[in-house]
Amino acid sequence: MLELRPGCEHCNKPLPPDSTEAMICSFECTFCRDCAESVLDNVCPNCGGGFAPRPVRPKANLKNENSLAKYPAGTRVVYRPVDVQAHRAFAAGIKDIPPHER
Repeated sequence: MLELRPGCEHCNKPLPPDSTEAMICSFECTFCRDCAESVLDNVCPNCGGGFAPRPVRPKANLKNENSLAKYPAGTRVVYRPVDVQAHRAFAAGIKDIPPHER
């Protein structure tokens, strides 16, 4: 089950559970769309993978109690701003490789 972290790891922008701006890697590192695309060049600074839009968990119980009411979003804040210069050096060699081929 996705944790649905509450904010961007780089800029600390709030990303509530219904945000369409939240982007995650396969390890659920969470960044806002602007940071993922403009600052990180679609390269996760923690694993080197790419980003995908984070799914939105239904607010209401639409089926089998699979909703925010039963499975609330996480509250653990992960805020560790990226060293942009170091990340650009890291990402330079892999950003042009599609994430599924890295």
